[in-house]
Amino acid sequence: MMAKKILFCATVDYHFELFHLPYMKWFKDQGWQVDVAALGEIKLLYTDNKYNIPIQRSPFNKKNLQAYKKLKNIIDEGDYTIIHCHTPIGGGLTRLAAKGARERGTKVIYTAHGFHFCKGAPLINWLVYYPIEKFLSRITDTLITINKEDYRLAVKHKFKAGNIKQVHGVGVNTDHFKPLDVNQKNEMKKSFGYQPNDFLLFYAAEFNNNKNQKFLLQSLALIKNDVPGARLVLAGEGALLENCRELAIALGIGHMVDFLGYQKNIQQLVSICDVAVASSLREGLPVNIMEAMSCGLPIVAVNNRGHRELVQNNKNGWLVEHDDKKRFSNKIKMLESVPDLKVKLGKNGREMILKTYSSSKVLSEISKIYSVYMIEEEEPEWSVH
Repeated sequence: MMAKKILFCATVDYHFELFHLPYMKWFKDQGWQVDVAALGEIKLLYTDNKYNIPIQRSPFNKKNLQAYKKLKNIIDEGDYTIIHCHTPIGGGLTRLAAKGARERGTKVIYTAHGFHFCKGAPLINWLVYYPIEKFLSRITDTLITINKEDYRLAVKHKFKAGNIKQVHGVGVNTDHFKPLDVNQKNEMKKSFGYQPNDFLLFYAAEFNNNKNQKFLLQSLALIKNDVPGARLVLAGEGALLENCRELAIALGIGHMVDFLGYQKNIQQLVSICDVAVASSLREGLPVNIMEAMSCGLPIVAVNNRGHRELVQNNKNGWLVEHDDKKRFSNKIKMLESVPDLKVKLGKNGREMILKTYSSSKVLSEISKIYSVYMIEEEEPEWSVH
């Protein structure tokens, strides 16, 4: 009989700090040993053993061979009942390293936080990532997807995982991310150096080509005279940060954009803002949008797979095509000029999160998947549905 032990793996350890602590706590509450293997030295809560593995995001980095060997040793010696892995490289290396352990009875779960190949993705993504994910599904007991499109793709293309399931993301703490009343919001805005009548547009993301912040800057430039109180609040770091800073100045909106860098107080920042904007070209099921909805913000977002899952036109915001800056800016202008509409859309978004995407709802979904593998002497009899 195996010990009650689970190993969580991902490329980097802050993935667990950001998204998975509630699920790690759930295992601790069941009396399980919880181990984590990922790159980094964060001291994680609800963790018995933490392994710093030199996993690199590039599949071609030679350090990944070293990471694979280290993972294999940990898994072979660990005698784990369940291994749950995340992220493309971390999840790939872990499943390869766990091949022998699976033959001895360990169950391997992989959560795809948005396949890199999807409708509209570059051909290179299909050529590189699709065959890898399809091959790795053969050594996966349960493949978890976090949006409908990925689920349908995995089923349609006959991925060979033992089971294919969909859950609604990683969940949002709706007690933590919640709306402020008008007075609270105005006072909090002042504490961040804003005026109550500043119209704050929020986006938290790494500065890279996929997140596409330049689209937001160009859209804001179209309404700089019509909505002079607009402020684009950008949290995050990345390779294109300086490019975007220069673009804002060139567009004449340098005074309307705040580049905040990495922020730990995302909850406070989201709650003081008026609208959440999102410009990324590819998403799985974006947490930043769910957090904003939970805070009662309407959403104006570029149309992609993950945004389609969360944003319903005229219900909690709007989806706009990736090259339609004029429509994007017009929606922002409309929300600024019709406060009642902003409130209505934000309220609808909050209700959507409470109904489907809260941490408690998602924990219930995932715990059902876990529970099948936690029953000793019984093998799951699942089928794709």
